[in-house]
Amino acid sequence: MTTILGCIADDFTGATDLAGLLARSGVPVSLRIGVPSEPPTDTAAFEVIALKVRNLPAREAVSECRTALDWLQRAGAQRFYWKYCSTFDSTPDGNIGPVSEALMAALGIHQTVYCPAFPENGRSVFMGNLFVGREPLAESPMKDHPLTPMRDSNLMRLLEPQVTKSVGLIDRLCVARGPEAILLELTRLSEQSIAHVVIDAVAQQDLDAIATACRDMRLMTGGSALAMPLPALYKAMDAFDTIFAPNHPPEIASDGIILSGSCSAMTNAQVAQYLATGVPAYRIDPLILAKQGPQAILDWLVAQDLAHVPLIYATAEPDAVRAAQNELGRTRAGEIVEEALAACAIAARDAGARRIIVAGGETSGAVTKALDVDRLDIGKEIAPGVPWTFCVSNGYQLALALKSGNFGAESFFTDALSAI
Repeated sequence: MTTILGCIADDFTGATDLAGLLARSGVPVSLRIGVPSEPPTDTAAFEVIALKVRNLPAREAVSECRTALDWLQRAGAQRFYWKYCSTFDSTPDGNIGPVSEALMAALGIHQTVYCPAFPENGRSVFMGNLFVGREPLAESPMKDHPLTPMRDSNLMRLLEPQVTKSVGLIDRLCVARGPEAILLELTRLSEQSIAHVVIDAVAQQDLDAIATACRDMRLMTGGSALAMPLPALYKAMDAFDTIFAPNHPPEIASDGIILSGSCSAMTNAQVAQYLATGVPAYRIDPLILAKQGPQAILDWLVAQDLAHVPLIYATAEPDAVRAAQNELGRTRAGEIVEEALAACAIAARDAGARRIIVAGGETSGAVTKALDVDRLDIGKEIAPGVPWTFCVSNGYQLALALKSGNFGAESFFTDALSAI
């Protein structure tokens, strides 16, 4: 099948978020875990490559994304999408800006757009400032993110240190006038050599207008919601060369496990609500884990009845996270938790778990890597941007739900189990 759109995501939950929204259209979506080592075969209309580059040094992130771009070009893609988090997670050095400029250079283009808005999940951009619900980004719980604390809400100020070319804005007043006004403003900014254009969006109709205006761009960047209108736009352009049959998910046994490494405010609330149901649960303390290793956790896991879908979690409040980081170092504190939860995923699979729910982008990356998963088929959405996915690991058919820390309602874990 001809690949119409090639997408690169900076983490695993972001990739499933994007793939799930694209799959709402009924168009086949293939999610690759990492850049495939083999040449493109059996490709889908929409190909999504999940990388784990959000927190890598910029040079390494750029290299991996360029490799992904090369593979997507060989798959026949003519349009590309660089997907990052709807909270614009980054550091002053990147990696949103450096990757964007590298992709632009490789594609020979001189302008692209940035819009992380996801109104369905409470993310909006107004006058260049990103809001989480009603709170500016820098006043939201993202200010305490353990790896990428966001201390500024203005996307232009966040982006400028990351890029070498000029940054501009198309504000909500222009967006409200529709696609033609957006195109005219993009042209005007291009004539002023503005290469990086942040665009406001506070509602889905804004994203529809932006996607319509930018549908012919070779490269768009943003959160997943900006890509959601693209399938319908491409259908209207007769871009597809086939009629798509309904996708039927496989039957999956009900035994499962929930692994939570995210420390976001929403995941804290989700863990609390799931614990209130009385399920078996094990809380990981990074300081104890650093001294004793994961064996006690694994021993507890294999003694559980997985029909009850137990919970293993490192989720904690910001003060507890900072205490662990102060003693172990920011990077190591996260790594030991990810390694332990990845080991738990393998042990659970081998013990019969066939439904695995993972909370947190870094944790999801560690788990899918440990399970040696290289491709996911996209299934039913549990919450906006969080679908069930299906894969094979060591010969076992599994269902995976990979959840970004901030996504889903407080009842997410029970919602996920009832959705499959």
